[in-house]
Amino acid sequence: MSEKLKVSLIQTTLIWENPEANLNAFDQKLKALYGKTDLVILPEMFTTGFSMKPKDLAHSYSIYDWFKDHAMAGDFAIYGSVMFVKDNGGYCNRGVFMKPDGDFTLYDKRHTFTLAGEHEVFDAGQKPVIATYKDWKFNLQICYDLRFPVFARNVQDYDVLLYVANWPVPRVNAWDALLKARAIENMAYCIGVNRVGTDGTGMDYSGHSQVYDVLGHELLDHPWETEDVKTVELDKENIHYNRNKLRFLEDRDGFTLA
Repeated sequence: MSEKLKVSLIQTTLIWENPEANLNAFDQKLKALYGKTDLVILPEMFTTGFSMKPKDLAHSYSIYDWFKDHAMAGDFAIYGSVMFVKDNGGYCNRGVFMKPDGDFTLYDKRHTFTLAGEHEVFDAGQKPVIATYKDWKFNLQICYDLRFPVFARNVQDYDVLLYVANWPVPRVNAWDALLKARAIENMAYCIGVNRVGTDGTGMDYSGHSQVYDVLGHELLDHPWETEDVKTVELDKENIHYNRNKLRFLEDRDGFTLA
């Protein structure tokens, strides 16, 4: 059992609709972390930016090999999302959680962002997904999922909520508030990794990637708005101690997702 876990957050600009250039850039960022961390988290659609044009840009199964090669070489797990073309020819915004042994867990974004027309281009996922690594349980989420607390409700006894995002400047206050709320209400670590820079539509992003503990305390300086990589250490004792002392989860309401 691993009681402590080093997690590295890559907050960076993304090159608009250019998978090759973005993969090359992340090659260097990931290589710099080899042997230094347990889990690396990348932004949403980290190979393209938040584009609604998946034709000729969406990845197929070969992208799993890219994740696997870095996870094995770096001896860490990786989580990030990409445009993905499905076997039926449809597209999804797919989160990939790859472990260093080559085992992986997939999560298709449940809440497609209607304001940008994502629901017209990408198929929505159907259910929450939990990934397990080093005896830690991770609830995999993507961007707009953050606005829907029922979908994140901790009924699976998970340890960490992971959000990867392209969350823009005009609504970054909601990003800050909701990440903190998800940590507090689920008594779990909550990690959000956002991008910085400007995308091809002119939308600006200011980052504010953050890690919250089970009581909503920030583990990184705030606000973090520059391109950088930061590493924090999570401790299971923070979860065990507070859940035993403050048994709020025992009073949660029951529900069934439609």
